Order: sequence, then C-alpha cells, then structure tokens
Amino acid sequence: MRILAVDDDEASLETIKETLVEKGHDVVTARGGEEAAYILFKSPVHMVITDRSMPGMDGLELCRWIRSRGVHQYIFVIMMTERAKTADIIEGLTAGADEYLSKPIDSTELSLRVGTGERILSNEYHQVTIFTLAKLAESRDPETGLHLDRIKEYSRILGVNLARQKKYVDILPYAEIENICFTSVLHDIGKVGIPDTILLKPGRLEPAEFEIMKTHTIIGGKTLGQALAQYPEARFLEIARNIAFWHHEWFDGSGYPHGLAGEDIPLCGRIVALADVYDAITSKRPYKKAFTHETARDIILEKRSRHLDPDVVDAFVESDREFSEVCARLAAVETLNAASPAAAAASET
Repeated sequence: MRILAVDDDEASLETIKETLVEKGHDVVTARGGEEAAYILFKSPVHMVITDRSMPGMDGLELCRWIRSRGVHQYIFVIMMTERAKTADIIEGLTAGADEYLSKPIDSTELSLRVGTGERILSNEYHQVTIFTLAKLAESRDPETGLHLDRIKEYSRILGVNLARQKKYVDILPYAEIENICFTSVLHDIGKVGIPDTILLKPGRLEPAEFEIMKTHTIIGGKTLGQALAQYPEARFLEIARNIAFWHHEWFDGSGYPHGLAGEDIPLCGRIVALADVYDAITSKRPYKKAFTHETARDIILEKRSRHLDPDVVDAFVESDREFSEVCARLAAVETLNAASPAAAAASET
C-alpha cells in the first residue's frame, strides 16, 4: 500500500517509515496537515497515519478534509494520539478516523493497526471487482434490469434473519453474511458461456435449449473454482464458487447440476436460491408479467422443503415486510431509469 504518514515529530515519522517499509509498503511523509493535503491532492494513497495534535491544520481537520473530498477510493485513516480519553477518541472517530494508535509509537501495535486497515481496504476492492465482473456478465442480458442489486439485498436480508435462529448463530457471523451478500451477484456469471441464441431468446426455451442454459452453473462454478485453487485462503472465492455451482439445486434433490439435497447444498447456495426465485417471480420477463409480492410469498411457501430450504423460507417469512419494501423501492428505480437515460446513468455511479 501507499501510506502517508503525517506528524511534526521527526522521530515518529522515522519509526513509521522504518516499520512499514520493512513490511513492503511505500511510505511518504508530511510534517503537517497542509503538506499532507497537498500530497493527497496531487496523488492517491491508500492509508493516512496522522498525529492528532499539530501546528496549523491538525489531525482532526485533516481527517475532516479527507472525508469531505468525495473521492471514489476510500482512504483508511489512523489517528495517533497521546490522549486516550473516551471523549477524545469519540471526537476523532466523529471526524472520520478509522483506528487509533497510541503515542509513543510501538512498532508491533503500528503493524497490527495497519494490518486491520489493509484487510478492510482489500475487502472493499474485492467487492468493487466482483460487482464489476457481474455487471459485465449481466450486460449480455438487458432484460434483467436491477437483478443483481435485488439479489444482493435479498441475500443480506435472509442472512441477517437466519442468523437470529439458534441453529445459525455460529454459522453466520456478520463477515460471512457480507461475503454471501457481495458474492451473490456472481451467481449467474457462467452465463457468459451461453450462446446468444439461447440467452437472449425472447420467450420460453425448448427442452434442449434449457439443458444448455443449465450449464451456466457448471461454467460459473468451474471458473470460480479455478480462481479458488490459485488463492485457497480467499473465503469469498469459495462462497462465490458454491453459489455459482449450486443456487439451482433443490432441497429435495431434484435440482441441478449435481442433484444435491438438504444440507449437502452449501448454505450460501440455499440462501441465493430463494432470493433468485423471489426475484424471478416479482420481475417482468418477455414471457411473463411481474407478479406481486403476495403471490411470490404464496409460491415460496408452496416450495418449502421441496425446492427451498425450510429454514430459509422461515427467514423469508420473518422478513416479509423487508422483501416487499426492497422490491417496491428497486422497481421504482427501474421505472425511473426506463423513463430517463440520464437517471439510469446516475444510478450506475
């Protein structure tokens, strides 16, 4: 990472630079807030480590300036201070600091704080990359509208409500729900390998065509599986692969591509399966109208324990109102986008 260290204390700057350069980071330094702002204005950095108390523009002012710039790339800010009172920490966090670092600087603590920031920034980059890839795949099928946005929201709602069940408290911590949420958009990534004559057909598919369409699960699962083989420690890739492979499996074992049943289907696949079914029912397609939330709820209840995991269906019932609100809100956005190309462009930024 490119890290900007800001302090009027030369010894602190040297400690930061020596510690972080040894870790492989590119460290630039500034001796005050104004100099730091100039550096940030001229070139991007990933992280700022700034002292709180400095002559001129202090760390709080610098932090507020960073947050007011409206930059697309998030800058992680660590505030250094000798003042560890609760009120001071709250003031720094309110100004936009992400972490605090005690002075005098301990190299081990510094490395830990920077490591935390690195993980958070890395997660953000993963999300941006994943959503971009998913949008690229979705662009081949213009009928899907805000499908990815809806699947993402529905998956989060289901994950949060499932986590309230005793059975899933330990299985679905917040980080796991977030991974399922932002990788859910890759569920149909394998459609990039489906011929246009089938993918863009304006009507229902013939049985032979549907068999080809079903292979999008294999294409997507294998592609993400290859990425996982290269980076086996990347949990989000494992979840993305599982979703792509098995979001069309049925709880009773009659789905595809592998005929998995019950809890042999990864939980992430069972969650996205319901989100995908709900969206298919409530969205307009060339061969069908958009059905109401109430109709979708009735159909999903009929699919309980047959197509869909009963626990996930129960989570859906518990979050009935949330689903309805998200469906209505994104339908309104879609209508606005259809009426105004300018609005559509703005919603994508």
